[in-house]
Amino acid sequence: MDTYFENIKEELKQIRRELHKIPEAGLQEYQTSAYIREKLQSFGAARIETWLETAVVAIFGEEGETVAFRADIDGLPVQETPKEYASAHPGWMHACGHDGHTAILLGFAKYLCDHPEAYARRRVVLIFQPAEEGPGGAKLLIDAGLLKKYEIKKIIGCHIFPQVPQGKIACRKGAMMARNGEVDLHIHGTSAHGAQPHLGNDAVLAAGAVITAIHTILSRNVSPLDRGVLTFGSIHGGEACNIIAKEVKLEGTMRAFSDTAYETMEKRVHEVVQGVAAGYGCRGEAVFRHMYRVVDNDPGLVQALEAVCGDAYEETPPYMLAEDFSLYQTQIPGMFFFLGSGNPEKGFTASLHSAEFDFDEAILATGAETYAKLLQKL
Repeated sequence: MDTYFENIKEELKQIRRELHKIPEAGLQEYQTSAYIREKLQSFGAARIETWLETAVVAIFGEEGETVAFRADIDGLPVQETPKEYASAHPGWMHACGHDGHTAILLGFAKYLCDHPEAYARRRVVLIFQPAEEGPGGAKLLIDAGLLKKYEIKKIIGCHIFPQVPQGKIACRKGAMMARNGEVDLHIHGTSAHGAQPHLGNDAVLAAGAVITAIHTILSRNVSPLDRGVLTFGSIHGGEACNIIAKEVKLEGTMRAFSDTAYETMEKRVHEVVQGVAAGYGCRGEAVFRHMYRVVDNDPGLVQALEAVCGDAYEETPPYMLAEDFSLYQTQIPGMFFFLGSGNPEKGFTASLHSAEFDFDEAILATGAETYAKLLQKL
């Protein structure tokens, strides 16, 4: 590791732990935003802007091709397992590594402040983005004109990831994370006495048939060469054991690695719920909430990452997880990579979004140094 980043390891550790204590909901990250601005000012950053009330943007350089680096800053509604530097906000936790991502980008900001030659012929924009977990701060910043204002041509981000061993950096060209959405299915029947089922239209019975039929979509309507997930994890309906249910609601998630597969799944869900429910004398409808797109990595940027990482680089399999970083990639070339945090010897094995999630802060300097090397390589 470069001496500079070796020397700021403890500082990044302290920054991460201070951020870890103040997790906040999306678009309400006021304390986090103030902390980021204070740190940037202490490093000597001259141009700092606030977007969307809680997004912080730091700009380095005046001209040349602009490359952006992004960190997400929001927390999750998770009650943390007690620890020395645990969340001070009950019911909220940085359970997805966003405190680490922010610390990495602050470490990179410190490097840029101390090494102005790094951006002598280019412009670098650091984006501390709110609301990755929802409703999606990337789209809000795009709609607000951030990419256009600074003519950003490329964007890079990373995610601390326990499925990748500590010391490794993982990525892949093309689709790496899935497009996702949420779907509610509503089955409307007709209530009747449970002893006189012929006088009603049973929404529970129809819902069972809908669930069975829905699961043929992946095996019969999506190409075997494509991949997708269609999972219904919640079902509610009925009023009492002796009443024919008049309504059932199912809640699920839908994910795919291509727009073609995703749109096929959406179309067929509509058709199946309407058609199958009608066969039971009921009315069915599907309501979708489309969220993030496919994380689709630019091959040239991945090649640059592989070059700067050397033996530490490995190709990751695609994951059905979703990331709003993908929305930047619908506008400009981008790359999102995994920073390995898995370390069984130190007990860092808990999954993302777990109340036990944690990592060795030594990886923060690795992340910041990787950004610096990528900037030089580009």
